[in-house]
Amino acid sequence: GAAGVLQAGLIPPLVLKLETELDEIQELILGTLSNCLRVEVSEALAAGAVPVLKEKLSHPSTAIRSKAAWVLLEISSHTEGKIAVVEEEVIPVLLGLLEDTQPEVQVNSTGALMFALVTPQGRSSAMGAEAIPPLLALVAEETSKARLNAIKALTLLAELPEGRQTLLEHRDTFQRCLEDPSEAVQRAAEIAITAIDWKP
Repeated sequence: GAAGVLQAGLIPPLVLKLETELDEIQELILGTLSNCLRVEVSEALAAGAVPVLKEKLSHPSTAIRSKAAWVLLEISSHTEGKIAVVEEEVIPVLLGLLEDTQPEVQVNSTGALMFALVTPQGRSSAMGAEAIPPLLALVAEETSKARLNAIKALTLLAELPEGRQTLLEHRDTFQRCLEDPSEAVQRAAEIAITAIDWKP
């Protein structure tokens, strides 16, 4: 399992193999990495995982794009991972994937973004890359699997004055989410509206 891979010091060689292996093997490696990174992230960061994963986000294979976004989501759930994702300028690439034709790529990319935007640096990188329009498009799309993650990401951007200003104009998009069949989406939309309406 994950602990065995970690103990055997296999993370750095696995990251290296991502650059050269066949697609099917890359998928397996990404799956293994996502399990290990729940436990420990610093070894993968030291092995240069983030720039390699950033490159995989543009891979022609849906499975590889999706899994790379998932591994980045695992990485950005750790504090040091969030920093690496911002420093390697992964946020603009993740934003590009919000328009991916594959729903699971959208879900994982939006999830990774949501974690990265927890830091002030992540938020300012996202604002610089004009994150709001593609995230709003996912919130407006009623069937979007990524809707929940997109609402949560925008709630974080509402913490910035310019983010809140922009989102005030789109308050009705969140208002419509209060009718969503998913309770989690309704709750997230309520929190978003509270953040948007907040008066300093």
